Amino acid sequence: MYKKHILVADDDPSIRSLLKSFLEDEGFAISEAKNGAEVVNQLGNGKPDLLIMDVRMPDLTGIDVLEKISEEKLEVPVLLMTAYGTSSLAIKAIQLGAHDYFTKPFELPDVLLTIKRFFDYQALASEVKTLRTQLGDYDPSERIVGRSPTMLEIYKTVGKVAKTEATVLITGETGTGKELVAEVIHQNSLYRNGPLVKVACASLPETLLESELFGHEKGSFTSAYTQRKGRFEVAHKGTIFLDEIGEMTLGTQKKLLRVLQEREFERVGGSTPIKVDVRVVAATNKNLMEEVAKGNFRDDLYYRLNVISLHMPPLRDRKDDIPLLVEHFLHKHRFSPTSPPGKISEEALEALIRYEWPGNVRELENVVERAVVLSQGGVITSQHLLMSPVTERKFVDLQQKVQKKVPLKDIIADVEKQLILEALDQAQGNRSQAANILGIYRRLLYAKMKEYGIPT
Repeated sequence: MYKKHILVADDDPSIRSLLKSFLEDEGFAISEAKNGAEVVNQLGNGKPDLLIMDVRMPDLTGIDVLEKISEEKLEVPVLLMTAYGTSSLAIKAIQLGAHDYFTKPFELPDVLLTIKRFFDYQALASEVKTLRTQLGDYDPSERIVGRSPTMLEIYKTVGKVAKTEATVLITGETGTGKELVAEVIHQNSLYRNGPLVKVACASLPETLLESELFGHEKGSFTSAYTQRKGRFEVAHKGTIFLDEIGEMTLGTQKKLLRVLQEREFERVGGSTPIKVDVRVVAATNKNLMEEVAKGNFRDDLYYRLNVISLHMPPLRDRKDDIPLLVEHFLHKHRFSPTSPPGKISEEALEALIRYEWPGNVRELENVVERAVVLSQGGVITSQHLLMSPVTERKFVDLQQKVQKKVPLKDIIADVEKQLILEALDQAQGNRSQAANILGIYRRLLYAKMKEYGIPT
């Protein structure tokens, strides 16, 4: 029986040896390359069934090799290894044709699972279409940060769909980065040379929203003194981002549906159809299926919008990304233009990781930016972190916890934490006053706040 041939490329001989020994035991035929140039030479002598390649190699990087493979149309399937799980790398790698990638350090069973998943996929698909785009000067890694599994999947999806014309619906809580993803999609799309027009649907009443989207003719209503182009018309040959689309009224939804179906509309007060070529990206923090069930959102519009769906996870579900995000924001928000990036103490970082982040990434950025100012560009400690206690407060459902057989000590801890947060809220953050409200010493309050991850 034919053995699948895998070429393993890494400048670290210990990595090559580890993978060679493990994969040969699993029944694969393995060859090796210690740099990008060797990979290119070996590909010239015959294509392997799979290339597993490190991104950081001397001479030619993994991305350089991917570009050569793409340019020469070699159609070699590639899995990348990297210690740098950035969004720009993920998007570019996928668009240059990489099937998948995994981060170092890795577990061998996970590597084997990825390889088997690839060969299973290859057996089902006769041809894999690879997407490619030019990122130009735009660097998505400066906008979206994270290497958690959910974020890596988002990067891969963006890499696959950005160059298509498909409508994209981005869902997720406020502050998770929906607008940033829309920007990345636009910058990596066929429409990147056109404008990116943003519309905050929730901030305008129905009459004004309709005029904003579709424009109006002179005299169409009292204050329409001149003809005005709408956002769709302005976005021609570009992308329109409809934020908070769940707030749109049914009347405006009907007109939007026509634009998505026929790519034309009339200005308010007009009768001449206007054709547009525009990429549509929409976002909402609502569950649109629930809104459809309630009669607040058209089901036909929902299905038109939901061609490609991207869900941005809340920060509390990807806390492993917090250290990377903090480092990113420390570089972005410096105490002065000439200051080096600030630093953060281990204690302060642990406090950030413990916090639940109801305001998500946006709240984290604000907290880090304030901390940089308060620390004057020095080392950030927990004293410089100003997270709002009231935003973290949650109602403790005792009956539900008992039904779930939560240990008594954990229930007491949840109640105690809620009481401390309530006291801090009533005292407007004054620790001494909060201790008086609770009838405890301030030293005990500080100890309890530290225990429960409440910034002191």
